[in-house]
Amino acid sequence: MASDAAARYRPGDRVRIRVGTPATHFRTPEYVQGKLGRIEALCGVFKNPESLAYGGDGLPAQPLYRIEFAQTELWENYRGPDTDTLLIDIYEHWLETI
Repeated sequence: MASDAAARYRPGDRVRIRVGTPATHFRTPEYVQGKLGRIEALCGVFKNPESLAYGGDGLPAQPLYRIEFAQTELWENYRGPDTDTLLIDIYEHWLETI
């Protein structure tokens, strides 16, 4: 597998989640697509599950990041504290630099 040095983003970077609903298997929930988040951590580099789900080799491997979102960014009319967050793991090919 590729090393963590191949990762494009670092903790603290702001990113937007790409919007898309491919006809094949995808692991990025629609409720985070188009939303702004912050890289919380790099989880490692892994084979791409979107390819593996259809018998592919999963290559090239993709960096997997833990992204932090403000709940107020995700849910219209969110009534909880402004400090509430959601953490979710997203592969690099779903991220856009802002």
